[in-house]
Amino acid sequence: MSPDEAKRILAQAPGIKILDDPAISLYPQPWSAAGTDEVFVGRIHRDASHPNGLVMWVVADNLRKGAALNAVQIAEEMIKRDWLHPGEEGK
Repeated sequence: MSPDEAKRILAQAPGIKILDDPAISLYPQPWSAAGTDEVFVGRIHRDASHPNGLVMWVVADNLRKGAALNAVQIAEEMIKRDWLHPGEEGK
């Protein structure tokens, strides 16, 4: 997979924002992710150490995406799979 193909695929994924334009020094910074649920990806390029590898810089707010949002997404998935029934505590 080429870096451009990876960018196209990642750009279509919900919650992913591509910030990758070396010409203007545009790439993810921790401050750009603070307070947001998005995951920022940039500096996507071939891995010099592996013929089929890609390297990228990924930044997210770990308190929102890593903890709180992740808990909500897990609960939503459990409800979708009928493993969790909100409002039926103790039944």
